[in-house]
Amino acid sequence: MTEDRHEGPGQFPGRQLFFAWMAVVAILLLSSLGQLRERQFPDPDDILRLVQVRDLLAGQAWFDPTQYRIDPPLGTPTHWSRLVDLPILAVIALTSPLFGQDAAEQVALIGVPMLTFGLTAAMIGRLAWRLLGARVAVFAILSCGFVPAILFQYRPMRIDHHGWQIFSVMLALWAISWRDARKGGWVAGLAMAFGVSVSVELLPMAGAFGSVLFLRWWHAEERQRWLVSYMQALSGGITLFYLATRGLSLLEYCDAISPAHIAFFLMAAGGTWVISAVPQPRTPIVLLLFAFVGGAALGIFALISPKCLATPFAQLDPVVDALWYRQVLEGQPLWRQSSEYILSAIIPIAAASGAVVALWMRSQGWARLWWAEYLCVLVAASGLALLVSRSLIFAAAIATIPIAWLASVLLMKLRRTESMIGKLGFAALFTVILVPVAPLQFVSSFAPAAQDADRGGAELGAAECRVQDQVSLLNALPASTIFTPLDIGPQVLLDTQHSVVATSHHRSERAMADVLNGFTGAPERAQAIIRRHNAAYLALCTDVIETSLYKSVNPDGLAAALIRGDTPTWLEPVDVGQAPEFAVYRVLPQTGHQTGTKSIATPLMQ
Repeated sequence: MTEDRHEGPGQFPGRQLFFAWMAVVAILLLSSLGQLRERQFPDPDDILRLVQVRDLLAGQAWFDPTQYRIDPPLGTPTHWSRLVDLPILAVIALTSPLFGQDAAEQVALIGVPMLTFGLTAAMIGRLAWRLLGARVAVFAILSCGFVPAILFQYRPMRIDHHGWQIFSVMLALWAISWRDARKGGWVAGLAMAFGVSVSVELLPMAGAFGSVLFLRWWHAEERQRWLVSYMQALSGGITLFYLATRGLSLLEYCDAISPAHIAFFLMAAGGTWVISAVPQPRTPIVLLLFAFVGGAALGIFALISPKCLATPFAQLDPVVDALWYRQVLEGQPLWRQSSEYILSAIIPIAAASGAVVALWMRSQGWARLWWAEYLCVLVAASGLALLVSRSLIFAAAIATIPIAWLASVLLMKLRRTESMIGKLGFAALFTVILVPVAPLQFVSSFAPAAQDADRGGAELGAAECRVQDQVSLLNALPASTIFTPLDIGPQVLLDTQHSVVATSHHRSERAMADVLNGFTGAPERAQAIIRRHNAAYLALCTDVIETSLYKSVNPDGLAAALIRGDTPTWLEPVDVGQAPEFAVYRVLPQTGHQTGTKSIATPLMQ
């Protein structure tokens, strides 16, 4: 069960793994048919990613990540990496001459997530096969179809960067299982360099892999090459990816790889290489040397970018922090999530951890050490998920292999046991591991009051305003800057020629604060904010969660007034054929002192 399989003709179950991948792809496609038909993106970030690629195709410079239609005229620099834009760009550029721009975008929106999942599944399947055999490898890929955190990141139209982050983690995990320390260390380091270049959220995981390789060094001095190669590839890869996507820019941002990060990793890699030459690498002196190198690297980082010693969100405007950052639950700790979410996270990770311990106990030699290292990586990813719920995707992906082994064991016991009670018990365990919310849903089905309350809450939160249908109607208006809530902004950029004041992207923090203060503040204050941004129109959905939040913050604010139908005198309702829930207003020229409200809609003047 824990032997190291040598690759040979006919041994690797490529066909079975391919069909397992196809099965999960079928789940992804079938569950997304409605969204594909209506072109409903999973997240506003996916919309803005497509806008960014469109700008590249239209001639915007590769090294210029500015989104010029957010807070014009200067625009807003995005913190996203061009590495993620590249496959989307390639698919659209190659297929648009054959099918046209719209069809080419649809191919990219479906194909790129499926390709990303295919690469991730290949890493999971290959590692699982090498360690535990073909049966577990197939189960490991199939188990991805039961993990909502993974499914969401690879569903069609999910073209943002999180799927690539999962891939980089699993590639690094596979690489550190190789026999060749130099090659394995280099591939793992490059994988993490790619991951942190895509998003600095992976820096803790890069540290986790480095710590595991340090423990290898400490356990057996002949294995020190692992950490040396890993740090060389990590630092060199980060440098190369930065030059390839940012050029020689020295702009300092704390939410993406910057020159300060490069200096830190180059110093750490150089120090690791020097320490490797110490004759007795497991003495306390070596620990002191590592502490010195770490302190020196941190000192260089602090010298170059002292403000980045804090998290990128530490200095957010208080309004942006309260009404945006704290409302994005995926960026909050696990304990702030719903009970169903917590349960679906804890049960699989606990089961996977128990399975790894069981594999460790039944293994010998190198395999015993490997499962100890595997547990360390899983625990590190789980700890990160505890602090930032979005990072659950890494722990979930790492957990697929031990969960697949545990599921295969339970199925074997289910077939062999003759007792009906035993069969029911194993079947229940199998279900709970793969579908951990099943017990909660089963219990709730016997609680009518709670069920009714949940249904009522769902009806309250169900929005009639279909942003993807309504926003395109704004094309009837002359190209202008439109004052919109944050989450509508990307759709406006995608489907119209208009600009917006801000979207949910923190580098436009001041503009975000203006949008939030504008919608929650008194109409007189909002007027000054909107005019300062030269916005010619205002548009919002009156029944979505974001607008309801604005109303709850200040029942006398602009958003609350517009929801009631009380239009300030400096706004004029505009009819572009939209649904009642999508309100559009023209900002009237300032002519003296304007007070009061009105509620008369006028047709669009051509």
